[in-house]
Amino acid sequence: MFFMWFSERAYHYTPEEDPERYRELETEIVRERSFWGTPNTYLDRAHCAKLLNQYIDERVYTDAELLNFDGVMLNEHHATPMCLGSVMDVEAAVLARATQRVKIVLLGNPVATTANPLRLSEELAMIDLISGGRLVPGWVRGAGSEQLSNNTNPALNRELFEEGIDVVIQAWTKPGPFRYEGKHFHYRHVNPWVLPLQEPHPPFWIPGLISPDTAHWCARQRYPYIALATRVEPTLELWDLYAEAAAREGYQAGPENFGYMQPVMVADTQERAEELGKRLLFGGSFAHAAKPEWAFPSGYNSKVAQRRLAQAWFGGDLTKPLYGTGQERTEAEVEGVKRQIYDAYPAVLKDLGMIAGTPDNVLPRLKQLLDVLRPGIFSFWLEGPVPHKDRLRCLELIDRDIIPAMREHGKSLGLIDPFHCAPGLKPLNGSAPEPVSDRAALAV
Repeated sequence: MFFMWFSERAYHYTPEEDPERYRELETEIVRERSFWGTPNTYLDRAHCAKLLNQYIDERVYTDAELLNFDGVMLNEHHATPMCLGSVMDVEAAVLARATQRVKIVLLGNPVATTANPLRLSEELAMIDLISGGRLVPGWVRGAGSEQLSNNTNPALNRELFEEGIDVVIQAWTKPGPFRYEGKHFHYRHVNPWVLPLQEPHPPFWIPGLISPDTAHWCARQRYPYIALATRVEPTLELWDLYAEAAAREGYQAGPENFGYMQPVMVADTQERAEELGKRLLFGGSFAHAAKPEWAFPSGYNSKVAQRRLAQAWFGGDLTKPLYGTGQERTEAEVEGVKRQIYDAYPAVLKDLGMIAGTPDNVLPRLKQLLDVLRPGIFSFWLEGPVPHKDRLRCLELIDRDIIPAMREHGKSLGLIDPFHCAPGLKPLNGSAPEPVSDRAALAV
C-alpha cells in the first residue's frame, strides 16, 4: 500500500493562541455560510507567512523523520481562507528541493481553469526533474467557485479539462517542434526543452467527489481514482461504476485503481484527540466551502453527478442550509448556528466523517475501512485550526503506531498500490468484473 497525508493548509487561528481572532474569523464564515468569498481584510500577512512556512516544515519533517509515510499530498484552491495553497506548484517546487524521499502528490492541478496548459507542462516537468522523479501529478476540474475565481465558463469545464490534459501529455511525449490545434487551445510551436524525468511521463492519479463521469473517464484512461473523504456507501457505488467501466475496457480493476482519503486526528489521550478532531467542523467545514450557487454553477455538473454529489457528502439537498435558516446575522444568532454545527459532531464520528482518538482507538476503524473499500492508496487528512505542535504529534503517532499495522493488514488483504501493479494490466476473468470492495465488512 501507499500511505500519504494531506491538509488544506488553511488560514486559521487557534483558540490556544488567539481566541479572539479565531472566533471573529469563524463568525464571518458562518454568517455568510461560505469560506469562498470571505473578505481578505481578515488576512494578517505576517501570520499567513508563518502558517505557510509551518505547513512546508511539516512536510519536510515527514520526509526526514516519519519514514513510514510514502508521500505528501497537496491541492489548490483560490480566493478562500480554506486553502492557502493557491498555487500548489510553488509549494511542490520548494518540496522538490527540500525533500529527498517522499513522493510529491498533487491532487490536483485545475487544468480546466489554467489559461496555458503548455506552461503547466513545463512547471510540472521542472518539479519532477528537481525532485529526482518523485512527482505524482493529478488533474481536477476545479471546484465550481474556482470557475468564478478564474473567469472560466463552467459549461466548458469538462471540455477544457480533457483538452488541457491532452496538451500536457502531447508536450511530454510527442517529439517537437509541432503545432497543436484543438477546440480551445492553439499553439504554433510546441517544443519544450524541460521534460519530466519519469518516462514517458509521471503517473496520473485523479481525485474526485463521486462523479460518475469522472469515474468512467478514469477507468477508460486506467488512472487511479482517489475518493476525497466521501461517505462510504456512495463510495462503494462509485467503485462498482469504475469496475464496470474497466470491464468494458477489457481489464479487471483492483486495489491499484483506488485510493481513499480519511479525516483523522490522533493524540496521546482520547480527550485531546476528540477536542482537536471536532475542529474539522470549524466554520461549518466543507458544508460551507462555498454557497451552492457558487459551488455548483449552471453547466458545471451533469444532473446525475449533481445528485450523487449531494448524497455523497450530506445525504440531503445542497440548496438548503444544513444549519439554521441561512438568515442569521446578529452575533447571538450566529453563535446559535455554531452550536448546531458542533452538536453534530457525534453524527460525524458515526458516519466516519472524522476518526479521532488514541492509536489504539483509531486503528480498528481504519482497518475496517481497508476491509470495506480495499484501496491501494490511503491518505490521512489532518484538518482544522489545530496548533502546529499537535499536528506534528498526530503525524508522529500515525507514523509510529498506525501505518505499520495498516500496512500489514493491507498485505493480508492483498492491497497493492499502483507502483507495484500498473492499473489496467489485470485481465478480466469472464465477462463480469470481480468485486472490488466488501460491503459485508461494514456490518462487522
